[in-house]
Amino acid sequence: MTSTGSNDRGWLRAMPAEAGSDALLSRAGHRVLAARRLSDLVQGRPPGVTGSQWTSASRASFDFVVYAADTGRPVVAVQIGPVPSAGSAEQRLERLKDAVSAAVDLPVLRIGSPTLNAAEHGLRLVEYVIDARAYAAGGSTAAGTEPAPVGFRDILGRLPDGRTGPVNDLGALTRAAAVEAYVAGQVADPIVRGLHVRWVDGPAQGWSWVQVRPDACLIEQVSVTEHRFSCGIDAARLAEDLAAVAVGERLRDNSVADLPSRAEWTAQIAALSQRRHELVGGFAFDHLCAD
Repeated sequence: MTSTGSNDRGWLRAMPAEAGSDALLSRAGHRVLAARRLSDLVQGRPPGVTGSQWTSASRASFDFVVYAADTGRPVVAVQIGPVPSAGSAEQRLERLKDAVSAAVDLPVLRIGSPTLNAAEHGLRLVEYVIDARAYAAGGSTAAGTEPAPVGFRDILGRLPDGRTGPVNDLGALTRAAAVEAYVAGQVADPIVRGLHVRWVDGPAQGWSWVQVRPDACLIEQVSVTEHRFSCGIDAARLAEDLAAVAVGERLRDNSVADLPSRAEWTAQIAALSQRRHELVGGFAFDHLCAD
């Protein structure tokens, strides 16, 4: 899981000496630390960043930072939580963090979700990305010999409900829970559906939903933004799987009030399909546009 950036200028701080005892996770040659401020990661104000920008951004934090255990270099800073509203102070601060991170070539992974958070879901996500990147790095084969192995997301194995399926589908537990909820009469349909897109010059986004009542859908949306970084799997599919995780959280908490109707949601999907020219690879979910 090597960073795609360069640290030749020495702007990024190495992993602190106490990382061995403070690490939340040690895995595949990486150590994960929590709640690191930008000033903990960057040595001084980098070129192109004004004094006022640095003053504000340096106090801001990332939820996790993944370091290479051998070199001590930061591999990626991770942030998980709600997407700031347009024009808000939170959005301005996020842009400052992005500007400083870009100036020092610090890779950043940002997960936007109103339901998922670092405390409950962050460490599992970081572990998943470390594993996905390690698998992708070791999965190439010589040209003309064996075919490329199956992707990390599509490795088959035994699922929690006993069926055979993709063991690295983060939404597998939600899919099993939806079936149980259907049997118990708590939802109108046992199938967790989803779609995903990647915006040109923008984030990947995924949606997941389940039909709770005949005319009401529980919907979750997650965005995945990779700055100078790759998750090791398609970010849009990861966003959809994380949206399924969020649906599972809502089902578990019985947070099913004020839900949009199926017709409203279908109209939103149709509106998204009309923006296919803004999407990388177009829109592959036209079959969902008919209610």
